[in-house]
Amino acid sequence: MILHKSVFKSYIYVLTYFVFFSVMSCENSSVLQEAKHLTISEGFKNPLGFYDAKPTFSWELPVVEGVISQSAYQIVVASSPDLLPNNPDLWDSNKQSSSQSVWINYEGKPLVSRQKVFWQVKYWNQDDKASNWSPVQNFELGLLNNSDWKAKWIGLPTKEEGVLGSQDNIIHRPQYLRKVFELSNDVANARLYITAKGVFDVAINGEDVSDDVMPPGYTPYKKRIETITYDVTDLIESGQNTIGVEVAAGWHSGRLGWMKSYWSDTESPKILCQLEVTMKDGSKASIISDDTWKATTRGPIRISEIYDGETYDAHLEMPHWTTNSFDDKNWKAVQAFPVTSTIKLEPKRHTTVKSKIVLESKEVILKADAAIFDLQQNMVGVPLLKVPMKKGDTLKIRFAEMLSPDGTFYTDNYRSAQSTDYYIAAKNGTIEWLPKFTFHGFRYVELSGFDASKTPSKDWVKGVVQYSNFNENGTFTSSHEKLNQLQSNIVWGLRGNFFDIPTDCPQRDERMGWTGDAQVFGPTSMFNADVYKFWASWMQSVRESQYHNGGIPFVVPDVLHNGKVSSGWGDVCTIIPWKIYYRTGDVGILEENYDMMKKWVAHHQATSKDFISHMNSFADWLQPYPENGNNKGDTSHSLIGTAFFAHSAKLTAKTAEVLGKKEEQATYEALYKSVAKAFENAFFKNGKVKDVTATQTSYLLALAFDLLSEENKENAKQQLLEKISEADNHLRTGFLGTPLLSEVLDETGEIDLMYKLLFNESYPSWFYSINQGATTIWERWNSYSKAEGFNPMKMNSLNHYAYGAIGEWMYERIAGIAPLQAGYKIISIAPIPKVPLTSASATLNTPYGDVTSSWEIKNETLFLEVVVPPNTTAEIEIPTDNSESLKVDNENFTNGKNLKLIKNEKRKIKILAQPGTYEFQTKYSL
Repeated sequence: MILHKSVFKSYIYVLTYFVFFSVMSCENSSVLQEAKHLTISEGFKNPLGFYDAKPTFSWELPVVEGVISQSAYQIVVASSPDLLPNNPDLWDSNKQSSSQSVWINYEGKPLVSRQKVFWQVKYWNQDDKASNWSPVQNFELGLLNNSDWKAKWIGLPTKEEGVLGSQDNIIHRPQYLRKVFELSNDVANARLYITAKGVFDVAINGEDVSDDVMPPGYTPYKKRIETITYDVTDLIESGQNTIGVEVAAGWHSGRLGWMKSYWSDTESPKILCQLEVTMKDGSKASIISDDTWKATTRGPIRISEIYDGETYDAHLEMPHWTTNSFDDKNWKAVQAFPVTSTIKLEPKRHTTVKSKIVLESKEVILKADAAIFDLQQNMVGVPLLKVPMKKGDTLKIRFAEMLSPDGTFYTDNYRSAQSTDYYIAAKNGTIEWLPKFTFHGFRYVELSGFDASKTPSKDWVKGVVQYSNFNENGTFTSSHEKLNQLQSNIVWGLRGNFFDIPTDCPQRDERMGWTGDAQVFGPTSMFNADVYKFWASWMQSVRESQYHNGGIPFVVPDVLHNGKVSSGWGDVCTIIPWKIYYRTGDVGILEENYDMMKKWVAHHQATSKDFISHMNSFADWLQPYPENGNNKGDTSHSLIGTAFFAHSAKLTAKTAEVLGKKEEQATYEALYKSVAKAFENAFFKNGKVKDVTATQTSYLLALAFDLLSEENKENAKQQLLEKISEADNHLRTGFLGTPLLSEVLDETGEIDLMYKLLFNESYPSWFYSINQGATTIWERWNSYSKAEGFNPMKMNSLNHYAYGAIGEWMYERIAGIAPLQAGYKIISIAPIPKVPLTSASATLNTPYGDVTSSWEIKNETLFLEVVVPPNTTAEIEIPTDNSESLKVDNENFTNGKNLKLIKNEKRKIKILAQPGTYEFQTKYSL
């Protein structure tokens, strides 16, 4: 919800109404309203096929009268809901005196595969008054061990039968596999455990099992493959049944990367499937993938590749092939291979990709033999087509992020990715089709080969937006149209590049998990979307991809297999865990990744001499106006490597402190100080860069990572300001420097300058791309201009989230919501209004509930509306021209139970606030 002032007033009214009746309810009851939003581990609600046998429990306190904070809690866990709350057979925490309402560790009996677990929680408020028990929640574990699998990997040898692709790669024909089975009794419960070496779609008795897109997902396949559990109870019948599975190459067996050496040796796709059925009489049956299954590659999906698209031949459609009536006598027997311990099979630990949004075509551009459909939003997913065709004709579907000035498709930035779909019609009439095992990055769709007697209309093409199934976690809006467009571009960049892993671009022959891009954008993503489970899952892949020498690959999963690393990129393994911890308060993310962090710091040390880094580096990637003409920019690679060495050592020390490892904390703190001292001696003299090229980023790294002695910091700050002034008050930063700009300028009090940089309209700036028509964040500051056309470099993604890292500052400083304690247990609400803004508003769903900060300036009066969730406190900084003019809810401010004055300065007043909703008003002029 975007809280404009009028909307906020309505929200307050509704909230007051809700609170009133909640109070009335409480007055008629001896207990408080129950806890809400109950989740386990990284935010799962009643999950099926869950991965974690040692979960954590979290909940929020209700927003009702009488609930300010929690003084105690009790969790009960049982194997049946009938045992709750009085007879829990798995765990009873008993009443625990604690304000902690998030990330409570399960400490009960060991849990096992397939187990269904039920739980409830109650809390006591600040006055030791008890709540009702929450509604019963549940989770069901998946198959946790390889030994749980009796099924075999099955498939056809498509590598041997494969066709040669346009890039001389083997294209594996998609396979169709089926099994007929019979059950003699009525079904009480049925679970389908399934995965693939490739991507799959599954149906039972002609009904789709799920709406997942390209499951099971993308992991380091030689280490781990994710499995998925489906409840198929309603699809199974007494008597004869049929299960059918389509499988395609996907990330596992398709080409990935821009060089043949990356993908020339791929295994044929396979599935692993285990259907476990419990009958109403208590008997059990298991249907597994084995050599009794039959398969064919003569289905309608002829080709399906992530980069190159999908070809569908309707002549080869097999009606009802997943039902009992289908005749498969001409199908082949599959090959079967046993499950081994080499590759770990584990339940998927974050949400699958889903079709989330449908975009309508906004304009149709007619060409001589084609039609171009403009969705007016760069997006990622597939087209939904409803197109008239003639029998035997081939519909060609092409994609582009932008059009060239002459109206033709601009596809140079797709490089070798063909990104083209084909549909071959089997009869006259309107076809309806949605590609299944590919995805594209596009704004424009070009159709050719349709029935030329028909006039193309906008309803022929829709855009189905696909991304990992997370929800919105925050909102940001302001009085400035282009800043709002920037926020939209950041969100659409997130949607476009969170396709099971954090990708670097969604359109070209890459779409990989580049680690540098991820560490830069991670914090901003958590403001905008509920992506904790997404990051936790990917960080497991990072751990699995770490080299024996401690190095972290450029991309995860590591499909390059070159053994190389880069400073600033590999440091994702320390930065992301710490950033997630600080925004969630979950120590578990640090516990999981601590060993990896230590190994990475050791690798930094091994590639350094006298603490000065000699690590390879992509450096300040795509810095504008590089003097050396290189994509890596002008900042010294050794300076960058040494700075990140120190930073990772410091983060590892802070992690050790949180984990209670005091000796290791001291070791890494000492290492950080040694590296910082070496950094300053090697690259700075009296706060000024020496012996290497002085850049904005060199000063930003030194100041952001606290690498200079106190007496030299002020001069370094002045040198940074000079470098910015030399650039006509424009940034000269690439991937690594840009996210540090706002942080450093904020900490050094240069807020006016940061506003200037943010609101610049000319290149290089965030608004420059918006002025050129961007609807997503670009890879380059100057990917396109209306005056000069496209950047001539083919590495020119128009959907690339790195520079969207500015979104963190927009939430934390323009709107003013930031954590003062890990997980927002103590919240800072400290907006800094500046021209050209007259209002800004943000909401954020923290682990404790929703926080709101919404300000507006009218007639030299500042109105600030704040919501502080239960079980937290907030320090609110209110800018003012006259602190005596401060009002709260239209009354003159006075110290009270809920609001206490902390500090009254000339232009700022700081207040400690208890949970609640407040409206502040004071004299203030921009």
